[in-house]
Amino acid sequence: MEIRTQRLVLRPYEPAFLEDYFQEFTEEIVKYQYPDPFPDMEAAGQALSGFARDMEAGDMLELVILSQSGEFLGSAEVFGLREEDPELGLWLKSAAQGAGYGYEALRAVVDYLNGLGKYRHYIYEADVRNIPSLRLAEKFRFEKGELQEVATESGKELVLQVYRIFE
Repeated sequence: MEIRTQRLVLRPYEPAFLEDYFQEFTEEIVKYQYPDPFPDMEAAGQALSGFARDMEAGDMLELVILSQSGEFLGSAEVFGLREEDPELGLWLKSAAQGAGYGYEALRAVVDYLNGLGKYRHYIYEADVRNIPSLRLAEKFRFEKGELQEVATESGKELVLQVYRIFE
């Protein structure tokens, strides 16, 4: 499986991208997200191996976002593929932010999932302080859901705006 857009290639995670994930999934990137940066390469490998197993089982997608020239830009995730309304996730490395890659990647993932013909809508959550992520969700046909206050295991306090994305 590979998804291509005008500027991007999205394909399933493979271990060749482990170092990119470890280097680019920084404190700044996860500031308003539930996960934390990987403490070391071993922890990154364990987490991503788990995602790879979940992909093989058909439970999720962990997609590497690459430029057409092969530069690692970030990751798109789809959790709960067996549910009626899977959850979408996305992160871009700092150097790739602000160029429209987030919308292009998420649009491609939503179009791919819509093509499967089995989902009513998609869940997307963004912390209310993460304005670019809120704007990203609002580029789709959406419905705002409830706000969720969440405390992570590492002590981050998040206020997540839940969106239902329909197209």
